[in-house]
Amino acid sequence: MSKIKFGTSGWRAIIADEFTFENVRLLTQAIANYIKIHSKRPSVIVGGDTRFLSEKFSESATEVLCANEIKTFLCNRDTPTPVISFDIIRRKLSGGINFTASHNPYQYQGLKFSPSTGGAATPNVTQVVEKYCESPRLKVKRMDLKDAAKNKLLEMVDPSGSYLKYIKTLVDLDEIRKSKIKIGVDLLHGTAIGYLDNILEEAGVDITVLNEERDVLFEGGSPEPSRENLKNLYGVMKDEKLRLGVATDGDADRFGVLDADGSFITPNHILSILLYHFVKEKKYKGAVVRSVMTTNLIDNIAKHFKVDVIETPVGFKYIGDYMVRENSAYPSKKGDFIIGGEESGGLTVRGHVPEKDGILACLLALEAVCVQKKTLKEILSEIMALVGEVHTERLNFHLTQEQMGGLKNRLSKNPPKEIDGIKVAETITIDGYKFIFDDSSWLGIRLSGTEPVVRLYLETSSASKLKKLAAIGESFIKR
Repeated sequence: MSKIKFGTSGWRAIIADEFTFENVRLLTQAIANYIKIHSKRPSVIVGGDTRFLSEKFSESATEVLCANEIKTFLCNRDTPTPVISFDIIRRKLSGGINFTASHNPYQYQGLKFSPSTGGAATPNVTQVVEKYCESPRLKVKRMDLKDAAKNKLLEMVDPSGSYLKYIKTLVDLDEIRKSKIKIGVDLLHGTAIGYLDNILEEAGVDITVLNEERDVLFEGGSPEPSRENLKNLYGVMKDEKLRLGVATDGDADRFGVLDADGSFITPNHILSILLYHFVKEKKYKGAVVRSVMTTNLIDNIAKHFKVDVIETPVGFKYIGDYMVRENSAYPSKKGDFIIGGEESGGLTVRGHVPEKDGILACLLALEAVCVQKKTLKEILSEIMALVGEVHTERLNFHLTQEQMGGLKNRLSKNPPKEIDGIKVAETITIDGYKFIFDDSSWLGIRLSGTEPVVRLYLETSSASKLKKLAAIGESFIKR
């Protein structure tokens, strides 16, 4: 058996290869041991997304938890990641186990553990759980679910009602209702079915919904709300003359947005638009939290409105850690949390859970359009006229293992002082390598720990410079 290792967001593996019922029970037992040590009255919620066998994996985990005398709330339908997070906090539980591989292809399944804070477990927690998994003394316990119910250790729940009621308090549904806007919604066969569409319908929004049925194969691909995967949504928007298109991934923690003309608005730009919306329209003060490879357009907006910026490693668990604050590695400088996000399509806001919420992100993008009575591109142009133009992109490169090893050695042993003749003014190594140049352009490199893939992050002040920077970055990686 391969070692169970947590990545940026839980443990993920290919179904029937490493992701087996045996390994799920083993990991759940390790989590149960951790919870029993850290909670006087242990209780957990268990749920999963629309992937293959999510229900059965959830039941297997529940058998182990109940055998360890941990009160377990088992979701009676597929449940979004932010809803699991919300219910942990609402019920004051010891934690939650969520079966999801998020936006990964259909072959993958995953287990995400969240402690009592509701956010994804940070490394100081997951490293302990991993060690428990490796211990030869770890003994897996199991209890039949019927016996668990008789012993009042198991309760079937539908957490949707409380979440939907709360989420409506975070969005200006009155302005959305008054706008009479027509939009497209692509649910990508994921857990936002019955959540995002229902909220919009209740708000009186005229919506056209795509992919609102479960498909464990995700049409043979992955439930990622990317530019490529939203081509059908674009077609519908064009045919029906819709003003906005929104989408969420498989577990509804990530988002994708198309503007009125069908343009894909990157998560970097959505985060920037929403920060601008909050500080301009709602007069919020405090701190914005972003991961290291997320756009510095956020910093420009923050500087203009005198808002603090906290920079974290990649992984939303670090943003959630800042929100929780108690024993956080990122104590507040001053003021309150405003918004947190990362370029891969995750965000949360003041007063919400310390976890990504794609449902809320879609609703807030719609709110910004309706309140400001502008397209997203018009709002973005207004921002750049105020704080300066920023163009950004992320590229992925598949390398051989030999190339990966060579690049890793070059970066770790002798980080460049200049790249293609351009002097590096500052190097940030919070997570990967971020090379900042004198003109504030920057180039970021992160090597995947699970596959021979290198991610290249680029940011500069014009489209022409971005193209040149991309060529420079690719040449450096493949050297």
